[in-house]
Amino acid sequence: MRQNSHRVDAAFFIDPPYTVAGRRLYAHSEIDHEELFRVAGALSGDFLMRYDNAPQVQEMAIRHGFDTAVVPMKNTHHAVMGELLIGKNLGWLNP
Repeated sequence: MRQNSHRVDAAFFIDPPYTVAGRRLYAHSEIDHEELFRVAGALSGDFLMRYDNAPQVQEMAIRHGFDTAVVPMKNTHHAVMGELLIGKNLGWLNP
């Protein structure tokens, strides 16, 4: 992302490990979530990020001035949960 951060014609889909269940679900779950938000904020193009709907993730999104929306998703047990979408402008979700 850093290498292409200057490109206005690039869009990024960012799907990091969940903050809460990441250790259980992924072999390589340790990332610097705050740094990921900083890099996303420096992108010239647009991005769509998906995360677990956790309070600390919502706080990071607010601090960086991003839009958020909770959308339904099914987990591995087919239970419906809320997943957090994050972007610069999510106005397209509610036209």
